[in-house]
Amino acid sequence: MTIELTRKRSIFFVLGTGFLVAVFLCIGFGYYLVSPAGRDRADRIFKVRPGATLKEVVSGLRRRGLISSEGPLLLWARVMGYGRHIKSGEYRLNPSMPPVRILAILNKGAILTHLVTIPEGYTRRQIAALLEKKGLADRREFLALTGDPKIAKRFGLPGPDLEGYLYPDTYAFAKGLSTLSIIGTMVRRFREVTAPFRARAAERGLSMKQVVILASMVEKETGRAGERPMIAGVFLNRLKKGMRLESDPTVIYGITDFDGNLRKRDLKKRSPYNTYVIRGLPRGPIANPGEAAIRAVLYPAGTDYLYFVSRNDGTHCFSTTLKAHLQAVETFQKRRRKRPAKSP
Repeated sequence: MTIELTRKRSIFFVLGTGFLVAVFLCIGFGYYLVSPAGRDRADRIFKVRPGATLKEVVSGLRRRGLISSEGPLLLWARVMGYGRHIKSGEYRLNPSMPPVRILAILNKGAILTHLVTIPEGYTRRQIAALLEKKGLADRREFLALTGDPKIAKRFGLPGPDLEGYLYPDTYAFAKGLSTLSIIGTMVRRFREVTAPFRARAAERGLSMKQVVILASMVEKETGRAGERPMIAGVFLNRLKKGMRLESDPTVIYGITDFDGNLRKRDLKKRSPYNTYVIRGLPRGPIANPGEAAIRAVLYPAGTDYLYFVSRNDGTHCFSTTLKAHLQAVETFQKRRRKRPAKSP
């Protein structure tokens, strides 16, 4: 009887001790999860590389002083199944955050994004340089992908490359995002913006490629909103009459390493973009146009203008006859070059 009683007491003691230990462990574990590693509220950028394991991520958090120890957080993450959902990228964290909150942020994939604005009329080379400056993409890789006809075909675009289809807008990209994903985002935005215009393009007998080419030319010819429909109208009028478009920006686009000085010999050199030599549209778009330029091509000004020349103040003088155009050129271009330089 005494032996049996002693055995029962021993069992209860072991169970009780185990229970207390478990309770204290749970309390300690819970306390760890809600206790920040420090009081420093200054944010730190924590990077999770693509393909990083849960253990590597937790180890990185400890090294950066964002958590006090690895074991408890690693255990909790595995119990909750968080390891499969940590998204690569940059995270804004600080030591004053409880480990459980840090883990929740990582599991949610609340990565830090960087805003980048692509101006209307930028070429893919300018976009590549801008993205590299922002640390979002490698310039050479961006140019290689956007210049590959196979990539254009993959996106269902007519090519010869992705010039014209990288829609100018403000984007929020995360560092570490693949260059192809960035390109895909721009192309999807292009499709969203141009979808409502496709019926109008068909109504005017234009393919979307023709619309984009013309819109890119309009974009490069003027920055004045009110002039876009008039510029578009001139190009469309000339196309109807079988006249060469004779657009300087198309010639410039076809010159490798353009130095900023357009010469007479450049206007005579044959290239698929020299509209002083070829008839019709250039081979492809010469920039990435915005919605306003696309709209201008589809809803051009109803005029008989066939010519325009810069007034050198951001506006243009439009003419219906060659004689009037040559007079305008004399007024705004040749006489300007003949004026003596002002004394300092």
